[in-house]
This record gives sequence, C-alpha cells and structure tokens, in this order.
Amino acid sequence: LPTCTDIKSSSSGPPFSSFAGAMVDVSKWPLFSLLNAEELATVRQACVFGNSANEAIYITHGNEVFVFGVNCSSCLGTGDSLSTIVPKKLDFLRGKKVISLSYGSGPHILLATDDGQLFAWGHNGYSQLGNGNTNQGLSPVLVTANLQNKKVKEVACGSHHSMALTHDGEVFAWGYNNCGQIGSGSTANQPYPRKVTGSLQGKNAVGVTCGQTSSMALVDNGEVYGWGYNGNGQLGIGNNGNQLTPCRLTALQGLCIQQIVSGYSHCLALTDEGLLYAWGANTYGQLGTGNKSNHLSPVQIMADKERIVEVAACHSTHTSAAKTQSGQVYMWGQCRGQSIIMPHLTPFTNTDDVFACFATPSVMWRLMSMEHDDFLTVAEALRKEFDSPETADLKFSVDGKCIHVHKAVLKIRCEHFRSMFRSQWTEDQQEVIEIGQFSYPVYRSFLQFLYTDTVDLPPEDAIGLLDLATSYCENRLKRLCQQIIKRGITVENAFTLLSAAIRYDAEDLEEFCFRFCVNHLTQVTQTGAFWQVDGAMLKEFISRASRCGAFKN
Repeated sequence: LPTCTDIKSSSSGPPFSSFAGAMVDVSKWPLFSLLNAEELATVRQACVFGNSANEAIYITHGNEVFVFGVNCSSCLGTGDSLSTIVPKKLDFLRGKKVISLSYGSGPHILLATDDGQLFAWGHNGYSQLGNGNTNQGLSPVLVTANLQNKKVKEVACGSHHSMALTHDGEVFAWGYNNCGQIGSGSTANQPYPRKVTGSLQGKNAVGVTCGQTSSMALVDNGEVYGWGYNGNGQLGIGNNGNQLTPCRLTALQGLCIQQIVSGYSHCLALTDEGLLYAWGANTYGQLGTGNKSNHLSPVQIMADKERIVEVAACHSTHTSAAKTQSGQVYMWGQCRGQSIIMPHLTPFTNTDDVFACFATPSVMWRLMSMEHDDFLTVAEALRKEFDSPETADLKFSVDGKCIHVHKAVLKIRCEHFRSMFRSQWTEDQQEVIEIGQFSYPVYRSFLQFLYTDTVDLPPEDAIGLLDLATSYCENRLKRLCQQIIKRGITVENAFTLLSAAIRYDAEDLEEFCFRFCVNHLTQVTQTGAFWQVDGAMLKEFISRASRCGAFKN
C-alpha cells in the first residue's frame, strides 16, 4: 500500500495508533535527523517516500506543509527540480488540513485535504497527475477533471497510476494502464480521472490500495475487488491472468474484510474478527506462510496468534507487518535484505517502526501522526501521578481496594466530581469514598482516563465503563469505550455487545454490532447470548434484520 492515510482517519483500516498511547518516533527515519528540536516539535504529520527513501513531506500543527530531500522528478513540488537539505514550505498548500497522502514510483504525489480537494505533483510520464498531459508537475495542482462536486477522502498510488476514493463511495483511477490497473476495460493510458465501474457499479467503496501495477477496492459490506496486473496472483482470484475491469475476490466470500493493504506484488486483508489473509508474490516470504511459494488465492496466516488489529504493507517494498490486540508487532518478508518467511515478533510498539528499520527502501507505509516526549508535559505529569499515594489527597475504595487521586484534578476534569465536592455533599468531607455501584477494574479505568485521556480495558469490561460513562455524562469516554468494543467484537460476544449498546443508548455502536451480527448471522444465532436475551429485543432484531434483507434466499 502506497497509501499513507492519516492514522486518525484511515477509512480502509483501523489504525488508531494514538488510541493506546503509542508514541510514534519520527527520528527513526534518518532524513528527519536533519531537523532540529524546535522544528521536530512542530511536526504533526509526516511521510518519507521515494525510491531510496530520500524525500520527505511533513505538516505542522499550524497546517503548514514542508518538504525536503533529493527531489527526484520534482516530487517535492517546490516549483523546480533542485534538491534541498533544508525544509521548504509549499505555500500553495498553506492552511489546508491533509487527510490522505500517497506516492508512486516516479515518484508522483497525491494529497487529499479535509474539504475534499485533491492535489497532485511530480512524475507525470503517464498522465498520473490526471491533468491531461505528460509534463512533469513542478508544483501542486488541483485535480478537478471529472471530479466536479466530488469530495475526495482517500488517495492511493501505484507505480505510475493513481486512485481516489470519494465521500460517496465512488472510485476514480487514471494514469498508466499497461496491465488494466485503471479498470477501464482496455490497456490505453488514462489522462484524466475516470470512474471505475463494471462490478463496482453501485457499490459503496470504503478503501483503496495499489500494488505496483494492480488496484484493489474495499466495499462497505466487506467485499474486495481487484484489477490490473495479476502475474503473481496479487488479485487473489485463483489465476494469474490480468484483469482489465474489477473482479471480486470470491475466495473471501463469507468474510467481512475491514482493512486491505498492498505490497509491491502481494496483498494482506484483515477481517472484522481479526483474522489475516495473504495472497500474491512470495519471493521474499512476504505472505508469511513459512515458504516462498506464490498464492493465487487468499490463504490465512498467523492463525495461531492472538487477534490482529492492523496490517501494513507498501507498494514500493516486499515487507509485511501486523499488530495484535495486545500491541505486539510482527514483521515478515524482505527485512534488511533477509527473507523472513514466517511472522517474526519484534520489540516495536507500532507497524511504522518496522518500515523505518527494516523495509527497503525505508519509506513510510502511511501518513504518520507524531507525538513528542522530549519533556514532561502537563498531560505526562498527570499520567505519572495517577494512583500515587505520595501526592494524593483522596482515596476511593472499590471492592476493598484503594485508588489514590487528587481532588483538584477530578474537579477540573469531571462535572460529576465538581458537583460532588461542593460542601453540601457528604463526600466532600471524606478522606475515603466507598464505591459500590461499579467494579474495581471499571472504576479504576474511569479515574485513570481522567488523568490520561486513554482507556485500556478488554471489551467485556468496557461495557461496564460504557455504563459509567453514560450515567456520568462523559461523552468522550463513551466514544472510547465504543471503539474498544468494536475492536473486540467476536461471533461469541456480538449479541451481548449489541444488547449493551441498546441499553446504554450508544447509537453508533448499536449500528456497528447490528451489522456484525447480520454479516455473521448463522454463527451468531447459534450462540448462547442470542437465545438469552428477552423476547422483545429478539423480535426487534429479527424484524430489523429482515428489513435489511438478511433472510433473502
């Protein structure tokens, strides 16, 4: 996947890398060692790209865009072809909030902004900039042909072709088409964005990704479509014939895919149950199957490992990476010249570090969001003092266990406590407050959230925390609980989670759990949880599932 979608808004993948408090360290990329501490402190997003990972783009907290590096094919967008070791500002993009960025092999660059605009620059030998000519793009230009009144939310680049996904679920492609990677039914190059139709017509796409000369789209019902070059089986359709129009991966029938990424000539797909499938080229062991045989159809890998929550690959490398539910990061494929044929456990805390340290070239597989820990911020100091007897002035006793806190922090962070510590409440006079309504893990996690803004709980406990967040009117906490529950949903617990979502009036979560139950209807209806709910809810579920066509033959 050349697509570098912002961590916090990736539509074809889960990745909320800041979700569990993971720190992304940009200094692992040698290029960024050129920036001084003051410059690094301004970086909010960054992407290292290029055939030798010698170009970089970064966006500051003030939404200013800077570039530096070799400037191959004028891919820095500075208006010239000169390399620069000092970051240069792209004034044309000042104030634009970047939500997705991708790069090709020329390289050419595609960039989407939060208002739906699409910009392109760099190599244009095959009209991959979508402006109708083949002149190199020295500076960012707005891509508008055939995209009037369309808002682009994600971009993906192959070697020399381009794709854009719009807010209304349409996929557009343009540029090099020697293998059918534009999906137009021919092999003629495409000078302007063209809507990809065929079997994608009427489908609502939610993600796009490109191999070197192949294209993939993920649809909202979990189906995957591929087109273009298929010489190594990278389309996963059971043969190695190129496809000039989108072709559904029927081998994934019955699975609901939620993230798909492409390497140079292989693909990885993650299901909504955290299962991982791989297909395509395997010369370097990038499929993780334990051998180097290509696979023309998806094969499940890492079945003996815990649930996978994120996969990573990039069209300019043969490297694969995955992150598990507990935060373990695995890598396989081409890793610093070695062929690693089985997923190898690393000490990294995120998949980005795999590409920084082991990919060739050491490019970023997505647009990264930065956090800094070069000094103790207010947030970090608070995090450190949670449950600290030395500085605490109040204790909560839950299930016989104590949690040490600071009244002032609780009053600042939570309306419930602000009211509680007014003098008319008896709790205001107490040094120890007994809590009977919630369990220790749930109440501790709630208090810890007030100090850290993060939650670390298994999905089943997150339901209790969702209950607390609802009764205390803590909306952000409510949203975090819903994210945890979504990531932890399984066939076994889906109906329990759906019941909880209805009980606590969590509409987004209810819709998510309902869709999951419908997608896995046969298995869900065979679980104990399904038959233990009250009759009224069961009737409502069956009626609603029927209305959305779950029982059609």
